[in-house]
Amino acid sequence: MIHVLFVCTGNTCRSPMAEAILKSKSLAGVEVKSAGIYAANGSAASLNTQKVLEENAIGIEHHSALLASEQVNWATYILTMTASHKQAVLASFPQASEKTFTLKEFSDGSYEDILDPFGGPVEIYRETFLDIKDAINKSIKRLDTD
Repeated sequence: MIHVLFVCTGNTCRSPMAEAILKSKSLAGVEVKSAGIYAANGSAASLNTQKVLEENAIGIEHHSALLASEQVNWATYILTMTASHKQAVLASFPQASEKTFTLKEFSDGSYEDILDPFGGPVEIYRETFLDIKDAINKSIKRLDTD
């Protein structure tokens, strides 16, 4: 079983979007969760995140979670939205260095960050959705071959 943990800041926009996208693929042998490095436990996904996922026929049931050692230990791969998220994960959990990557680093070896749409108009959430979806589609190939 492969366990994928997506990490962003507040666990209300990017990482729940990524979690929902990968879950919607229904890949055998892959479980998915998300967390935030500065998240408040129990918050719903942002309204624009919910809207964009709904527009793409992807369901979401989400309650934010603060990144904790239980999730880090559970994860086969920890995929962060930005390089600064990756640095924050490794500062708190240095033992996770071999399994922590930015999403774009994991998907195609690039060092680009996923844009934070928080507080922006729905159009920015749509752009972020497409960026995450593209990176996840590329990542699936790697999940299948690892």
